[in-house]
Amino acid sequence: MIDALAPGFLVASPALRDPSFDRSVVVLVEHGPEGSLGFVVNQPAPVSFGQVAELLGLDPADEVSKATPVFHGGPVAPQSGWILFDPRGVSEDIIADAVAIDERLAVSASRRLLDAIAAGEGPVRRLLALGYAGWAGGQLDGEFSRGVWVPVDLDDEIVFDVPAQSRWAAALTSAGIDPARMSGSGGFSA
Repeated sequence: MIDALAPGFLVASPALRDPSFDRSVVVLVEHGPEGSLGFVVNQPAPVSFGQVAELLGLDPADEVSKATPVFHGGPVAPQSGWILFDPRGVSEDIIADAVAIDERLAVSASRRLLDAIAAGEGPVRRLLALGYAGWAGGQLDGEFSRGVWVPVDLDDEIVFDVPAQSRWAAALTSAGIDPARMSGSGGFSA
């Protein structure tokens, strides 16, 4: 199977029938023999950042809440929160607990980062993912063999700058794939 899937996108093919991943774009952070970890970045959650912050005892300004979209990060541990963000220009003390995915994308579950965002001092390009996508060792490779995922190069602009409803098509198009030609069997139509 492909060795260098992470970091990268996993884009759901029409053959993927799991409603948790229908037309999803996953930022795959880790892939190895022990398993895989990623975050869905195109399924908006029915809650706002302000609502999440209130549950945590934070009081962000309205503009901070509006600038921090919240997504279903995946079906695993939906009560957990993960911040995907662009670490460029962010102070080292704020991102000390983050894991760099690449030079333009990092992830953290740090309360310190969440507090900084709520105070208007965090990274400008960011999103909050509730939950994550996880696969046991070998599971994702099996899904690849069934044609339910398309691996695509990671692009921070798709994560932060493309509207959520357009990310699936944008990710496929960035790989030279016409989304309109994909069939429900995992392949491509003529």
